[in-house]
Amino acid sequence: MWEFISERWQYILYSAFQHANLVFQAVFFGTLIAVAIAVLVTKFGWLDPIANTLSAVGLTLPSFALVGLLLPLTKIGATTAFICVLFYAILPVLRNAIVGLQGVDKALLESAKGMGMGELSVLLRVRIPLAWPVIHAGVRTSMQMSMGIAAIAAYVLGPGLGAYIFTGLAQAGGANAVNYALVGTVGIVIIAMFADLLMLLLGRLTISKGIRVA
Repeated sequence: MWEFISERWQYILYSAFQHANLVFQAVFFGTLIAVAIAVLVTKFGWLDPIANTLSAVGLTLPSFALVGLLLPLTKIGATTAFICVLFYAILPVLRNAIVGLQGVDKALLESAKGMGMGELSVLLRVRIPLAWPVIHAGVRTSMQMSMGIAAIAAYVLGPGLGAYIFTGLAQAGGANAVNYALVGTVGIVIIAMFADLLMLLLGRLTISKGIRVA
């Protein structure tokens, strides 16, 4: 194993960077999209059951099935991998964002409006900050889930460590099959742990002690 890693450590590190980069970008843009949708859902209540249904259906959709649906449109490559990871990254954040925004005390919103704050100011300075602990929990879940989805996205030649896992499966019984699979799997676990530590740090820095839930 160590000989395998020492011969390929530069490629492994580069693949690990690509994997992390894909996931972080997908979760970042997924969070923006999810919060924007959640704002619309909380503004127009009739959208709530639709959003919850779509979120539930989306989470049950197998990632391989989504990849198959995307292939005729986006072809093989990084674009298909990114869209696939982005799709799943949105769902946990969306659920939490809706719950978080709906849970903001309406009396506080009325007070903010009474102080002369406009709707956008209320959203950015009151609603989102108060809902952020719940949204942040959804982002953490999204980050961890996206790590595994990014591995599957390697099936369409997307970037990341998933390629090592698929190579190991393709070479089952070969000399380095287990090494490829282990490097890919353990590498993703390490990145996921590091990403979760970063998310914990982000929570400590961005969530007020008065409303911190963890």
